This record gives sequence, structure tokens and C-alpha cells, in this order.
Amino acid sequence: MSLTIGTRAPAFSLPATDGREIGLDSLKGRKVVLYFYPKDDTSGCTLEAQNFQALKNEFAAAGTEIVGVSPDPLKSHDRFRAKYGLDFALASDEAKTMLEAYGVWVEKSMYGRKYMGVERTTVLIDRDGNIARVWNKVKVPGHAEEVLKAAKDLGA
Repeated sequence: MSLTIGTRAPAFSLPATDGREIGLDSLKGRKVVLYFYPKDDTSGCTLEAQNFQALKNEFAAAGTEIVGVSPDPLKSHDRFRAKYGLDFALASDEAKTMLEAYGVWVEKSMYGRKYMGVERTTVLIDRDGNIARVWNKVKVPGHAEEVLKAAKDLGA
């Protein structure tokens, strides 16, 4: 499924770090960056998380909440957050229901071997719960800054 700008973001409710349950309804009224990443504590995913963390205060000033989503279990998320000092929510979608709804659980290929995994994707959701912007097949360097600019451009 491809996400269409201006349409309602697919609803979700997932367990997240700090014992939170995080869902589209609970985030309404705020802009939200949902960034989907393959795996905790891998080089690209760590760099992406650190980049979002470095800009967290600027995202907050722009009225935007950051939520990382991967199929890793909460225990893995907790270790990842503690190791790198991340203080934004990481949601766990072990059942891959949300990942499929957002079209980021895809067939991948490495060294000729096909497998299912998360395609690194970021979705910016506006205050009304609509998709404002989508970045597919994200390249990490400079990405968090680009997302921050888009969040600021959405206005207060």
C-alpha cells in the first residue's frame, strides 16, 4: 500500500517505551514524525535515532512528536534507548500490523537472498491525523534535518 498525502493516516495502537500505549488517537492535535526503521542497535538505525535525538528540542519547539517504530520487542527498545540516551518513544510492532498498514513491511534482498523486513521510511502526520509528507527508502545523512524543516513548514 502506498500512502497518499492529504489522506488520513492509518490508525494504530502499539506498546511503546516508558510503559506507554501509543496510537494515532492519542497523538491527535500534535504533528507526528513516525520513522520506521529495521532494527535496534544497528549502524544505520543507531545513526538515524541519534540524529532525531539531536534535534528533539527543535522538533518539540515545532509542536512535533517523534516516534520510532520497528518490529523489535520493547525490551530491545529499552536497551537501545538506554545505550544511546534516546528520550523519545519507540513503539514495538512485533505483529507487523502497523508496518503492513503503512506499507513498510516489504520483501527485501541481500546477497541474492529474499526476506521480509522494514523499508526505512518516515511519515509526517499533521495535527488532524492526515499524512503531510512521506520519505521512502530513506538515506540517513541529513534526513532528520529535512524532516524538521518539513515539520516547521507545516506551521504551528
